[in-house]
Formats: sequence, structure tokens, C-alpha cells
Amino acid sequence: MINRVLIRIKVVQLLYSYFLVQNNFSVQSSPSAPTKEKRFAYSLYLDYLYLMMDIAGSINQRTRNSPLYETRFIQRLIADNIMKSVSSRYSGGRSPLDPCVDDLCERIKNSAIYKNFLKDPKADSKIWPELFRHFISVDPRISSIAEGYPNYSLRGVDRAKEMITQTFADFASSQDNILDGLADLKTSLEKARELYFRLLMLPIEITYQREVELDERRHRYMASDDDLNPNPKFIDNELVKLLSENQEIKDYAEEKKISWLEQDRELIRHLLKKILESDLYKEYMSDPVSDLHQDCEFWRKAMRGVILSDPDFLEILETMSVFWNDDFDIMGEFVLKTFRRFEEKASDPNCKFKEPVLPMYKDDEDAKFGRELFEITVKKHAVYRGYIDEALNKQHWDSDRLAYMDVVIMETALAEILNFPKIPLQASLNEYIEIAKCYSSGKSGGFVHGLLANVIANLKESGKLKK
Repeated sequence: MINRVLIRIKVVQLLYSYFLVQNNFSVQSSPSAPTKEKRFAYSLYLDYLYLMMDIAGSINQRTRNSPLYETRFIQRLIADNIMKSVSSRYSGGRSPLDPCVDDLCERIKNSAIYKNFLKDPKADSKIWPELFRHFISVDPRISSIAEGYPNYSLRGVDRAKEMITQTFADFASSQDNILDGLADLKTSLEKARELYFRLLMLPIEITYQREVELDERRHRYMASDDDLNPNPKFIDNELVKLLSENQEIKDYAEEKKISWLEQDRELIRHLLKKILESDLYKEYMSDPVSDLHQDCEFWRKAMRGVILSDPDFLEILETMSVFWNDDFDIMGEFVLKTFRRFEEKASDPNCKFKEPVLPMYKDDEDAKFGRELFEITVKKHAVYRGYIDEALNKQHWDSDRLAYMDVVIMETALAEILNFPKIPLQASLNEYIEIAKCYSSGKSGGFVHGLLANVIANLKESGKLKK
């Protein structure tokens, strides 16, 4: 019921908000009014961080992947402007701690800490504090090299280690927001499910309201023949009976405490009035034929032509949930599909599906797709932005002029293209181009298409993409 089209839209929108409001992690700045001890401590602090980047890039698996290099902490260091300056300074030569790299890599590779990390790489927020505490901070060779730094002091060494500990804490704090982002994604998808059931319940509650009104007319003091003997075709609609008897709909409504009639009876009256005034209703009631197919067809047309296009109804939905603006069209189509499934199930109990109500996800892969796509995009945010900037530089475009929504769309597209091998490349491209057309600027569709094509060409040429 919740398909990948909707999941992609929600992931892109929530990533956009996440990247804008996240607690930005950064390496500590140089101390103000520095003493000799503080200058030494800050120099060693930066070299500690650079050493971790060096170790991360040096430990490769047989597959030539670098699990430590791909951790969020290292990726954030790589993207940090201060560390970019440090990397530039050492690009023409070796860092002071470079002689320690090979030995540290060997000991780390053989450690239980690293082997446990390989079994559960998602727990990458803990790996670097542990490696620093058990290997780097106690390494005697590093201590010996540090003694040769200008203004060396034991207190300065302790200060540098304290700064590293604080940096780990700052990073952990910044990563808490990903849990909030994932929680928002889960809530948004659950709200889409709620909208689906709310739309399924509309025919039931509109029909019940009509029954109430007809009953009131029967008990008028001066009731007419039409009041006493109304045409029961509308309230006897077979689809409505099937919907009202469906246990899954009843259970969901009871669990979530959902009832249009209790929460907004005026809206139900309004929608009923719109239906009763429509030509569709008049044609339906005047037709002597009455069967399940005709009843289903009536409600499909009423949903599409009256309810789902009613501006007052749309406005009320907009006030009920901020998540429903983008869900409405897709959930509307799924409700129409569900009406058809009720008809098929009633006509053939042995049809291909067990229940007419659509499951929340088609399969387990779809259920995990949104969370995995969100997490990967956050984790590889700096890497994918680097791929985009590289393609921009080759085309002599200014990266600062990129619409940020376009950047988020392209990073999410790259996360999908590079990490979900079962999804065809062209299918991913087409989906994100459409998202760019709908949710970014007017020219974004063509721009995103062209730039992603360049990024993909670069990735194929470098062997990073095999699709």
C-alpha cells in the first residue's frame, strides 16, 4: 500500500529538513589567547584526528572496501574545513605521526574491537572512541614523537586527549538527530496508512449518515410517501456492506480511535450533500439494476469525482496532518484499487490475494527501504556531495548556486543507485527526476537529470558503479 514512490518522496523531504536543522558537528577551533601549552595541545589534537583518517584509509578488506573509512565519524572529519586544511598541509609530505600508522593498522585489524565492528558495522559511532582509547592514546611511539613537538608538556598531551574526548561527545550529540529523523519518517509512513483507512471509512460513514437522515424523515409529523418509502439503493450498497463488515478496517478504526462522524460530522454531512446533488447519484438511483459491480463502480466514481476533488475536504485534511499533502493522490488511487479488490474477492473467494485491504508494504524489502535509504544518505552525505561537486567542477558550474533541494535529491538518488542493486539504474533516475520536477524549482528536472548523468558516468569510469 505504501509504495517506493511515496517512500522516496518522504525520505527526500525529511532529509531536506534533517540536513538543514541538524546539530552540525565540527572539529574544535584553535584556542583563543593561546598559551604555549594550548598551542601544543591543539597541534597534537589535529594530528590525532588526521592519524585516525590515515588509519581509516589504510585498513582495507579483501573486497577493497574500507569499513573504517566509511564510518560517519571519518566522513564528517573529511568534510570538515579545518581537517581539509590539515590534509592539504600534509598532502605533499608525511604527518608527524605517520610512522605509527602501519603498526597501529596491524594491531587494530587483529583486535576483537575491529572484528566485532565488522560483524555490526551499523554501530560505527562507538568504534573510534574505543580505538582511540585502547590503541592510539596509549601508543608509546606516539608519545615519543609528541615529545619532539614545539612546546611539549605532559599537561598538553592530556589536554589534547580531552579535546578528542569532547570531539567524540560532540559527534555523538550530532548523531542523535538521525534517530529523530528516522522517527519522523516512521510517523510519516504510519500517517499515510492512517489516511488510507480514513478514506476507506468514508463510504461507511457517509452511508450511515444517510440512514440517519432517512430515519429522521420517516418520523416527521407530516411525512410524505417518499419519506416513508425512500429508495434504499444507496444505503443498501453492497460495497459499503463489505467495507463495514471487514475486520481489519474495524480493528484499525478501534485501535486508532478514528471516526469521521465523531470527529467531524459536519464534514460527512457536507460530502453526503455533494453526492446527493451530483448527476452521478441521480443516474445510480434511477438505474433499476443493482449488483456489486455497479455499487463498486458508483463509489469509485464518487470518490474520484466528488470526494477527492472537494476543496473543503482537501482543506480539512491539510489541517489534520502536515504529512498528508503528498500522500493524498497516492492513497486515493490505492483506495480505488481496494474497492476493486473487494469486488474481486466477493466474486471469487479463491482470487490471488487473501485480503482485499492492502498490506502496509508489499514485502519486507519495501518495509526496510525507507529507513535504509535515509540512513545511507546521512552516512554518505559528504561522499555523495563530493561526487556531485566533482561533476560540477568538470562542467565549470558553481556549486554554491545549487538549490539545496536539488542537492538532497541527487544525494538520495546516489544512495539508492549505489546501494540497492536490485533496483534498475534507469528506474531510480526516472523517479528522482520526477521528484525534482515536483518538489524543487521549475528547471530542476532537467538540471538534476544532466548532473546525475555526469556523476554516474564518472562513477562507472572509476569502477565505483557496476550497474
